Amino acid sequence: MGKRLFLRKPLKADFVEIDDEHHGLKRGLSAVQLVSIGIGAIIGAGIFVITGKAAAEYAGPAILLSFVLASIICAFAGLCYAELSSLIPIAGGSYSYSYVALGELPAWIIGWSVTAQYLFSASTVAAGWSGYFKSFLKDWGIVLSDTFSSAPFHYSVDAGWTLTGSIIDIPAMLLILCLGLLIAVGIRAAAHFTSAMVLIKLATIALFIIIGVPHIHPENWSPFIPENAGRFGEFGWTGILRGAGLVFFAYIGFDTVATLAQDAKNPQKDLPKGILGSLGICTLAYIVVSFILTGVVSYKLLNVPDPISVALDAMGPSYFWVVSIVKVAILAGLSSVALVQLLGQTRLFLALGKDGLLPKPFAELHHRRKSPIIATVIATIVAMFLSGLFPVDILGQLVSMVTLFIFATVCLGVWILRHTHPEFHRPFKVPFVPWIPLAGIITCLAQMTMLPAVTWVQLIIWLILGFALYFTYSIRHSKIRQHHDR
Repeated sequence: MGKRLFLRKPLKADFVEIDDEHHGLKRGLSAVQLVSIGIGAIIGAGIFVITGKAAAEYAGPAILLSFVLASIICAFAGLCYAELSSLIPIAGGSYSYSYVALGELPAWIIGWSVTAQYLFSASTVAAGWSGYFKSFLKDWGIVLSDTFSSAPFHYSVDAGWTLTGSIIDIPAMLLILCLGLLIAVGIRAAAHFTSAMVLIKLATIALFIIIGVPHIHPENWSPFIPENAGRFGEFGWTGILRGAGLVFFAYIGFDTVATLAQDAKNPQKDLPKGILGSLGICTLAYIVVSFILTGVVSYKLLNVPDPISVALDAMGPSYFWVVSIVKVAILAGLSSVALVQLLGQTRLFLALGKDGLLPKPFAELHHRRKSPIIATVIATIVAMFLSGLFPVDILGQLVSMVTLFIFATVCLGVWILRHTHPEFHRPFKVPFVPWIPLAGIITCLAQMTMLPAVTWVQLIIWLILGFALYFTYSIRHSKIRQHHDR
């Protein structure tokens, strides 16, 4: 029984479905489009939403160092993703890699964790989008009631879970609904939308940098590392570490590129370019923007859903039109992030359904549009529920936790496959193995310890739910187990 829980997928087995005629998806994405999708997924809530909270509560102006630390961790993981995506170019990303390297039960654990990553990430971005949407309307004299435009729950370390007085965040839910409909239309429509949003997003960041530099007040950077408040993670060097754990959310997205292997024209060459290219571009953007943001306005004022809006408003009424343009662009940019996260979730559901770990309808494709309709509907409904009820901060921390866990596993997978299958052709190879995978594992696990205890509790609860589903349904319908028992 124990051995059967760790059955591995042979790399070339029929049920891996590498061939176009089997998997049914259209190969229409180039390397440039994959980089664009990666940027579309990465630059979003992290830079436009999470940065403010991390600076205000944990790191102060030293949030820049938190971004640098998080980028180093992501570089280790990004290299490992690049190798595995070129070696195993199939849908499912880290879930599929774990199936080949570690076996079915670890793969399910990773797949279940990735589900949390994508669904909670899309929901976090939608909640942040709602905050900017309200700020934009307020600029034009339209004030939305918090009753139907904010999350009803809030969490703090001191008070625990509390009610905010709101009922539901309708703008966030409507955004998710519209994006779900776009994904259902097909991958090309989603890719074109993402590319357009990425151009708008990068132009917005450039505009913010240009108009922000003259309004920098160097005194806002003093002290650069605020004195520790007497508790671990509240400013000081421990605050930088905890801030890195939170802004790690900002880098989530490059791994989504790996789930699009069966949508890529030349996955073995294009996926590594998409992963590493998008990660490099976004790292530079994050460092520059966080530096300017904390220079324009005091970090103490940034604990809001729309910190960029606070900085823009502080520049004065003469920038009203520029501020409005930037806020519209931010809304567009956040939309692309939520879209890519939902898109990745549909591809993961597709892979789980094909392997029998989820019901067969999850793997069904629309006969004409070649998109997983059932998977898209379910992902959209769940993300709408989460975005309507839960706040940005608690969702963001949980996403960071599960992502660090996933990245550590991917690094472990590279190490294991180098030992078990050194003969496999790897179009892209991680240098200095095992040291880089080992560094990725250690830094990810260390960063997980920087996150609050409540996030660990949430992760454990989520994994318990996953084990329950696996042992009540997935284990009895697994295709690899059926193949093994013949």
